Amino acid sequence: MHKTMRKIARDSLLSLETYARQRKEFRARVMAHKRDRTVHLGAHVTLIFEDELTLRYQVQEMLRIERTFEEQGIQDELDVYNPLIPDGRNLKATMMIEYADAEERKQALSKLKGIEDRVWIQVEGCPRIYAIADEDLERENEEKTSAVHFLRFELDDEMARALKYGVALALGADHPNYQAEISAVAGVRASLAQDLD
Repeated sequence: MHKTMRKIARDSLLSLETYARQRKEFRARVMAHKRDRTVHLGAHVTLIFEDELTLRYQVQEMLRIERTFEEQGIQDELDVYNPLIPDGRNLKATMMIEYADAEERKQALSKLKGIEDRVWIQVEGCPRIYAIADEDLERENEEKTSAVHFLRFELDDEMARALKYGVALALGADHPNYQAEISAVAGVRASLAQDLD
């Protein structure tokens, strides 16, 4: 049985005034929630697995920063962020390639072209699932990849059941210029399993 869609409804968003009052507590809750949804693949790649709460925070922050209160502007933000919410048979993540030094980052991004297609997850006992990257727009050019990518991992029914049951979850990257592999800690695995029907 599938749960209902996990989209952010327009009428569930807080007004700018209400959000301003609740922002500190809401932000603290989201940051705590993100701790169990953040995975570091080696020293320079971080995956933040998105869900309704993390993206609700993004929408509220964008509306606050842009001081958006008109219906069309609010709908535009929902149209951008709602597709990034997992829909019951997949996990969705923002991938960031992080180098503190700007020149080192520039060189790394040229060497890591295509890395977004070489990031994988693996439910114990099942084959690796490689990311479907950047469905919203092209994020690399002839010279380099982007520092931020949006990834989707599609699980079949067996993988989803196994992950919900509690089997191990591994994550990694196998790009020629960047390899990493880790096992998800229990809190991360449990948090991601909640994204699945």
